[in-house]
Amino acid sequence: MSRPLAVDRHGQILHALEAQGSVSVADLAERFNVSMETIRRDLKLLAEEGRLVTVHGGAHRLANEPSLSRRTIENAEGKAAIGRAAADFVENGMAILIDSGSTTLALAQALTNRSDLTVLTNSLPIGLLLARTKTIKTVLLGGEIEANDEAAFGLDTLDLVAKYRVDLAFIGAGGISEQGEFTDYTRLAAEQRARMAAAAKSAYVLADHTKFSKRTPVTIPISSPIAALITDRLPKGEPATEASARRWAIKVAGSKK
Repeated sequence: MSRPLAVDRHGQILHALEAQGSVSVADLAERFNVSMETIRRDLKLLAEEGRLVTVHGGAHRLANEPSLSRRTIENAEGKAAIGRAAADFVENGMAILIDSGSTTLALAQALTNRSDLTVLTNSLPIGLLLARTKTIKTVLLGGEIEANDEAAFGLDTLDLVAKYRVDLAFIGAGGISEQGEFTDYTRLAAEQRARMAAAAKSAYVLADHTKFSKRTPVTIPISSPIAALITDRLPKGEPATEASARRWAIKVAGSKK
């Protein structure tokens, strides 16, 4: 049996994951007539590209984030409260950066009555919403559009983020790990959010209570302390809750603390 080239193997591995949900190192090694160490290297590379999640002895299909339209209606009241709490940190005359996502969209909605703001965003819905507000200057960070999030991601977006310095950044997260770290679905999204945080004098993470129970595979590599995690409530008994409280300041929407 001939051995497929690495690029062919990678495509077939991803196809098998899509069909089966998971694959094992031993089965793939036999299928492609290569060593298990070769397969481990393949899986490691694909995991680093954010295309699968490695587990002991194999890999799982990467969980897909629900569409923005679906996320917008999930816990809409809690996200609106987070948006209002985050808006309290924004002062007229500021330049701010707003990440894509349903919770950050709630922040944008809370800012539509503000004046003399400059808002940078990679989100098409946020850009369109704020562009209709005459007292807000809106800068849309371009790049390749990710349909599920209705937002720009990629090298072009990263280059644009690096050209700006803002007063505040408000970023989202795919989940919160049991160690209290912010995580995401892909390396690209995680890196982009980390660079958004680094572009600001102060950065806030907006995440509703459901993110404490979500386990997404890539850690967002935030290099400096964030100003606060803003959430709608803290789930009791969730390991990520206590761990987050040790790592970051937490602002619960509606709380006076």
